[in-house]
Amino acid sequence: MDKNRLVSNYTELDVYKLAKDGAMKIFYLTKNFPPEERYSLTDQIRRSSRSVCANICEAWHKRRYRLAFISKLSDAETEAAETKEWLDFALRCNYIDDSTFKPLSYLYTNIIGKLIRMIDNPSPWLIIGKKSN
Repeated sequence: MDKNRLVSNYTELDVYKLAKDGAMKIFYLTKNFPPEERYSLTDQIRRSSRSVCANICEAWHKRRYRLAFISKLSDAETEAAETKEWLDFALRCNYIDDSTFKPLSYLYTNIIGKLIRMIDNPSPWLIIGKKSN
């Protein structure tokens, strides 16, 4: 994305695009998980990966309120960390191999880093209220 262009929608955020891509990769990947994992690991990793996207969306719509914006970004960060943990379980259970795990783990590490940068410096994203006379 062009750094000089203003973002007009959360779907244009690099972090959102990465999170959506990750959630879709996980969705397709988990189709091959064992049936006995349907209501545990499969459900949990899909839910947490999708929740990253949903929390970014919610944060975007709370930009008038600094603390609410930061809180939703923090929720997105937590869900991304949870997704990494579920990926580690999938690796340890031999549902995925290292060549699948490493790029997804790196992707979620990158997402977490971008979210932390937004949390640490929310001002560029906030809507500054104008006083009416």
